[in-house]
Amino acid sequence: MTNGSASGSPAPTDGSRASGAVLDLLGLLAYAELVAFFRLTDDAELAPTLVDKGELAGLAATEYGHYRMLRDRLRELGADPEEAMRPFVAPLDAWHARTEPQDWLESLVKAYVGDGIAGDFYRQVAELTDAQTRDLVHGVLSEAGRAEFVAAKVRAAVADDPKLAGRLALWARRLVGEALSQAQRVATERPELAALLAAEDETDSHSDLASVSRVFARITDAHAARVKAMGLSA
Repeated sequence: MTNGSASGSPAPTDGSRASGAVLDLLGLLAYAELVAFFRLTDDAELAPTLVDKGELAGLAATEYGHYRMLRDRLRELGADPEEAMRPFVAPLDAWHARTEPQDWLESLVKAYVGDGIAGDFYRQVAELTDAQTRDLVHGVLSEAGRAEFVAAKVRAAVADDPKLAGRLALWARRLVGEALSQAQRVATERPELAALLAAEDETDSHSDLASVSRVFARITDAHAARVKAMGLSA
């Protein structure tokens, strides 16, 4: 394989590859949003107050709305949403199985850090797709409401019990490692998606996966900011 064009250029000139990559991106994100809906619903049951339960229920409803938008876009493109999502069931389910929270606070950190890293990955891929796909992805991945809610809750918990900071910081680092591991798996198994992501890397290379690795390294830079926002140390 060879790299695509540099960052800021249009989608790859190979139309079939671009189409396959777009369907992969939308299928991956659709399944991620569907799982996020179920996970936030479960997290709401762990919430300590009725207000917290209501906040998480609202976030879960938003995730389901995003799933429907992605599902409808796949249908507009002539794709079967279930077929588009199927290749990503195993890696995403593996990510969630390996990062099962043990309590309410761990579930919050996972919602913020884990989903944030995944969102950075989706945005990087979307940058070299068509304008409609790019706008849809950025809209679906808007995390302002969730980020503010989670960061505030974790900061308050750490302020009440500073000993929590170390445990939650370690948990955050584990989430990042597991997220990047599964993202590497997806890139390996879906070469069209990897080729599109590699087009974001301006470094000349003969390997899409090498370029993808460099992109992942850049994605981790946002991790420190998210950890700091929660009152933890990277």
